[in-house]
Amino acid sequence: MPDGRLLDNLMHFGRVLRTAGLPVGTGRLLEAVRAVEAVGITDRDAFYHALVATLTTRREQREVFDQAFHLFWRNPKLREKMMQLMLPNLTSDLDPPGETAPMTRAQEAFAAGQQPPTDTSKGEDIELDASLTWSDRELLQAKDFEAMSIAELAAAKAAIKRMRLVFPDIRTRRLVPDKHGNRPDGRMTLRLAARRGGDSIDLRFRSPGHRAPPIVILCDISGSMERYARVLLHFVHGLTSDRDRVHSFLFGTRLTNITRALRHRDVDVAVAAASSSVQDWSGGTRIGRCLHDFNRHWARRVLGTGATVLFISDGLDRDAGADLGPEVERIAKSARRLIWLNPLLRFEGFEPKSLGIRAILPHVDEFRPVHNLNSLTDLARALVSPYDRATVGTTKLGKAA
Repeated sequence: MPDGRLLDNLMHFGRVLRTAGLPVGTGRLLEAVRAVEAVGITDRDAFYHALVATLTTRREQREVFDQAFHLFWRNPKLREKMMQLMLPNLTSDLDPPGETAPMTRAQEAFAAGQQPPTDTSKGEDIELDASLTWSDRELLQAKDFEAMSIAELAAAKAAIKRMRLVFPDIRTRRLVPDKHGNRPDGRMTLRLAARRGGDSIDLRFRSPGHRAPPIVILCDISGSMERYARVLLHFVHGLTSDRDRVHSFLFGTRLTNITRALRHRDVDVAVAAASSSVQDWSGGTRIGRCLHDFNRHWARRVLGTGATVLFISDGLDRDAGADLGPEVERIAKSARRLIWLNPLLRFEGFEPKSLGIRAILPHVDEFRPVHNLNSLTDLARALVSPYDRATVGTTKLGKAA
């Protein structure tokens, strides 16, 4: 068994990876300890590959892991990158895409808790003229969740928390008392006449009632959707807090109902409870199997009275879209509105080439991107606007069909 100091270092390294955005739990840390015990620490390459095999699950996580590994375990070849911790982060158009954000997250995670103490002594007040500067709020609105730093993700979650949605009510088949209605209410009329002894009869009327439609969220938490799902859970929690009849489900290789977990008023507690109840987080994807489970056990309970379904997934299916089309079609026929939110739509050259995407696309009413705050704002506007499937054309690939 590794000595106590190495165990402490492995534990702290796992905390750095978690702070940088990697889903490193206790189980993976225990696997890392066993792997290090098997390969030893004399060979740096073997030590590196042992940690990479146990603490990462996706190829996209390698960039963040490599930066954190070389910074934490003091690789002499990357000393210049360690010096960047004390220098401002400067980016340019020449920077390779996708490398700035992992490096930034690794630096922020490594430097967490190592900031020098602030000087509490009073000094000269300095005023800055911001007349020729601009706010970073607009940049944050358009920045991809995948490319955000830790501080930017925190700001984005705070902005999502401030979103408020007021859904238009829809007409229901249930009749409610209405003095201006045009349908006589025989039962209430006879009850009132009996109460008065039958001396006089005043007609009572009813009319169809109105109620906000239920919202059903089906969110993909597979490896390719993991980072987006963690941010979108804050948006789902906001929906749950603002209204009743919101039903939330997560799926990867199995379906998990997290509706009760998200009812907690504190968003951090709610998201933590939802994450702990999931056993297949950041794993594979079997969309058809999970939607079959939803249709069999939950559809009749939650899709009544004109439900709006938010289907959040990139459409990449391990089963290559097997039996996926009929399951999505059944949901579309049971719901009033089916909106597919896909982060892959952020790419201008996106084409529905995978079998899973081709199986889902014909049955959705709207196909929207979900990768930054602007896309969530557009979704909020679409949700609060009146909608009728019979009169509104289907929107796919971000354009009106």
